[in-house]
Amino acid sequence: MAAAREFPTIKAVRSFIIGGVGSGGDYHNVKGGHWLIDSPISTPCSQWEKYRASRTSWGINVLGSFFLEIEATDGTVGFATGFGGPPACWLVHQHFERFLIGADPRNTNHLFEQMYRASMFYGRKGLPVAVISVIDLALWDLLGKVRGEPVYKLIGGNTKDRIDFYCTGPEPPAAKAMGFWGAKVPLPYCPEEGHAGLKKNVEFLRKHRDSVGPDFPIMVDCYMSLNVPYTIEIVKACEDLNINWWEECLSPDDTDGFEQIKRAHPTIKFTTGEHEYSRYGFRKLIEGRNLDIIQPDVMWLGGLTELLRVSAMAAAYDIPVVPHASGPYSYHFVISQPNTPFQEYLANSPDGKSVLPVFGDLFLDEPIPTKGFLTAADLDKPGFGLTLNPAAKAKLIPSTYLLTLPTNSLTPPKEEATPAEDETNGVVDSLKKVKLSDLTSA
Repeated sequence: MAAAREFPTIKAVRSFIIGGVGSGGDYHNVKGGHWLIDSPISTPCSQWEKYRASRTSWGINVLGSFFLEIEATDGTVGFATGFGGPPACWLVHQHFERFLIGADPRNTNHLFEQMYRASMFYGRKGLPVAVISVIDLALWDLLGKVRGEPVYKLIGGNTKDRIDFYCTGPEPPAAKAMGFWGAKVPLPYCPEEGHAGLKKNVEFLRKHRDSVGPDFPIMVDCYMSLNVPYTIEIVKACEDLNINWWEECLSPDDTDGFEQIKRAHPTIKFTTGEHEYSRYGFRKLIEGRNLDIIQPDVMWLGGLTELLRVSAMAAAYDIPVVPHASGPYSYHFVISQPNTPFQEYLANSPDGKSVLPVFGDLFLDEPIPTKGFLTAADLDKPGFGLTLNPAAKAKLIPSTYLLTLPTNSLTPPKEEATPAEDETNGVVDSLKKVKLSDLTSA
C-alpha cells in the first residue's frame, strides 16, 4: 500500500497592521459619515448622551484591522483578515506563534485547543479568541490552497446550490431593490431616552414597514443595548408591524434574560450570538431553547474550527445558525452546512444603498451577492478564493516594529529633573530611534 504523501508544515507567520480606514476585518473602521458609525444607533454606550452621535466617539474602531499570513514549507501562503490591530499582532507573535511553527496545518482542532487553553488565563472571550479566529481562518485558507480546493469542500461540500442573503443597512427599500429577501435595521434610541425614545423607536420601525409593504421581512438589531423590561415593552408596542426577529436585545452575559423575554413573547423570534465566544459560551444559549437563531461571527468566536462545533451543537436542537457578516469566511460555512438557511450581508457603502465588498479594497475578487444571492460556483477557488489587491499592499504595515522597540537606552539622569521626568525623556529618546521605514514599508 502506498504511503500518504508528505504534507507541508508551517514555516513562517507574518502579521501586518492595515493602515487607514475602509480595508480589512474591522467592520466599523470606516470614514466619517458612514451609516454604520454616524447614524442614530442604540449601543451599550448610548446611555450617556455624549456618546450617542457617533459610535467612534466611544471607540468602536479603536483597534482597527490586521492581516495575517501563514506560509508552509512548500511556499504556499494562507491568509486572513480580522479586527485587533497592533494588540492582535502582538498576541500572534508573542504567544500563539509558538504553537504554529513546525506544525502540520491540517491539525486545526489540535492547534485551536492549544491556543485557546494557553490563553484561558487572560482570554476565553474577546480579543484573544478573535485573534485565534483569524489564525484559524488563515490555516483553512492554507489547507484549501495546498489541496487545490475551496474551503467548503474541505468541511463537507455544499448542501445547497446557492446562498440567499438579507441586508443589514439603513434603508429597507434599498435592500428590497437590490434583491435581498429582507432587511435588518438598527434600533436608533436607547432605554435611557425614556418613553419619548420608545415612541420614536416605534415610529421609526413603522416608517420602514410602510416603506416596503406588509410582507417584506424586517429585522431589528438592538446591539446589546436594551434590558428585559424595555425589550418586553417595545416588542409589545410593535406587534402589528410584523417584525421578523429582534436581535441581540440584551447584554451577551444576560443569558437568563432571554428566557424572560421569550416567556413574555413566546411567538416572537429572538436572536443573538454575534458577541459570544467559543462553544462554551454558546452552550447555554443553545440549551435554553429561548433563541430562534444563533448568529456567531466566524472572525470572532474562534474561527471556522470552533464554528463547526457550535453549529453541530445547534443542529442537535434544530436551531438555525446564521453567521454575523464576515464575508466569504461565512459563505463557505453556510453553503456547507444543513442548518444554515441564509446569510447576512452587511452594507458597506456609506449610504447603505449599494453592494460593495465587505473588506473594502483589500482583495481583488471578494465575492459579493448579486440580486441577493451567491452560488456554489462563485466560491469555487482554492482556499477562501481571495487575492490580495496589489494596491492595498501599501496599507500593510509589518508588525515587526511592535516587537523590537529598544528598551535599554534611557537618558542619564539630569540634576534638575525629577525621576518621573527622567524616565519619560528616556522613553521618548528610545522611540525616536525606531526607523520610519519600519512603520511604513510593505
